[in-house]
Amino acid sequence: MLGLTLREVCVALREGHISPKELCHQCLNLIKKTKFINAYITVTEEVALKQAEKAEKRLLKGEPLGPLDGIPVAVKDNFSTANIETTCASQILKGYIPPFNATVVNKLLNQGAVLMGKTNMDEFAMGSGSTDGIFGPVRNPWGYSRQYKEKLIATGQCTEEPDWVITGGSSGGSAAAVAALTCFAALGSDTGGSTRNPAAHCGVVGLKPTYGLVSRHGLIPLVNSMDVPGILTRSVDDAATVLGVLYGHDPKDSTTAEHSFESFSLPDEVNVKNISIGIPKEYHAPGLSAEVLSQWMKAADTFERAGARVVEVSLPHTQHSIVCYHVLCTAEVASNMARFDGLEYGHRSTVDSSTETMYASTRHEGFNDVVRGRILSGNFFLLKQNYDRYFVKAQKVRRLIAEDFIKVFSSGVDVLLTPTTLSDAACYKDFIKEDNRTRSAQEDIFTQSANMAGLPAVSIPVALSARNLPVSLQLIGQRFREEDLLTIAKWFEQQVNFEAIDLQISDNIGTLPKKKTASTA
Repeated sequence: MLGLTLREVCVALREGHISPKELCHQCLNLIKKTKFINAYITVTEEVALKQAEKAEKRLLKGEPLGPLDGIPVAVKDNFSTANIETTCASQILKGYIPPFNATVVNKLLNQGAVLMGKTNMDEFAMGSGSTDGIFGPVRNPWGYSRQYKEKLIATGQCTEEPDWVITGGSSGGSAAAVAALTCFAALGSDTGGSTRNPAAHCGVVGLKPTYGLVSRHGLIPLVNSMDVPGILTRSVDDAATVLGVLYGHDPKDSTTAEHSFESFSLPDEVNVKNISIGIPKEYHAPGLSAEVLSQWMKAADTFERAGARVVEVSLPHTQHSIVCYHVLCTAEVASNMARFDGLEYGHRSTVDSSTETMYASTRHEGFNDVVRGRILSGNFFLLKQNYDRYFVKAQKVRRLIAEDFIKVFSSGVDVLLTPTTLSDAACYKDFIKEDNRTRSAQEDIFTQSANMAGLPAVSIPVALSARNLPVSLQLIGQRFREEDLLTIAKWFEQQVNFEAIDLQISDNIGTLPKKKTASTA
């Protein structure tokens, strides 16, 4: 039952094949069995069981049910949740309990969703591996899958302590929670690819909606001009279902658009004949693995054989995107992190000889090196003598990047087909050799330009690499054209027919069996 999609399990609940309470118990048990993955910071067991019981009563009474009624979901730990600790995986917010729900959390709960818990992440969403939070790194469930183990055994690499692989980030906990079958959908956030990147590495669907389509109220901000609540599910249909619950103007968020957007259901049969697919030539980036390139070319051929028009397009300012993103991101981080001073909430240092020393000590103790580094960079770019040279110039180039996309779409292109990441998931020991900024530049190279332009984008798993780890591709669409984007994405998903993870749950899960030797064989 846990291996079903959200839509499938919804039908199973309605037809009485399983009850909401039974489903909740199964997910909670699996969370405990896969605790080593470290996907959750807080497991809200009591809350979930009460919500599941209420869902069961509604079902038995025959009351009108929402599309998520009784469905287990998870929420990234940078969304405010009333009476539930919200930490952003940072020492400075450890113990902070918000008095309100984020708008998107309210919308999930109002539709009857069952909250399983708050998921692990990079501290304040600053990272691309989910390795930099105070609760420890998130482990990719695919590193513990049956397929991965068999591959290690076949190549003689099976050890007692496996070289586990990263989930990507910063929403790695949400992606791992969905991939490990502990929930049917999860909220992430996406500022430069933080939903699509871990979705790609964990073999699930990751949707970044158009900027302004979904409320940011209650999402603890990283970069206000780019942050978007993201959606992680097991299928494109499920992503569309969750989006239909979350979208809409919010008076509490002035950046939400008053757009005539309506929820939609994707057709069962999709025809991509005469659809125009753009292949950006600038996305043939250095470091792109042969496996990802092969799947990218294969996908283009798949569309072309089905009657779609596949054309090469140019986004000339994309080459500057990652540099501009760094300037704009750190500048807004410096502004947003100023609110964490230890006075009103969160961690406060005991060093209090003066207000200034208390501030300095609180922030030094509360933020990790990554956050402090971005604050310092942002303040440098915002200095009076640097403001025009860095921040203003980055804003101007950001406009050029957005205009590149407008020109391509106005030429008749419907969606862009690109890689999501340079390669499959890296081993943890290799990933941490590089500093956070270098890693983020590498991991976000294909994703952050959609944030710069405010466009919707979706990552779809397409195949397994030679290491039996997921390889994914990305489709980028036009603003507020999520229905068109996801319709094409669904057709592509049907063609690749990616198989979900095959976890081997046992008492000793989390370790691989010892490699056989002559004495033990």
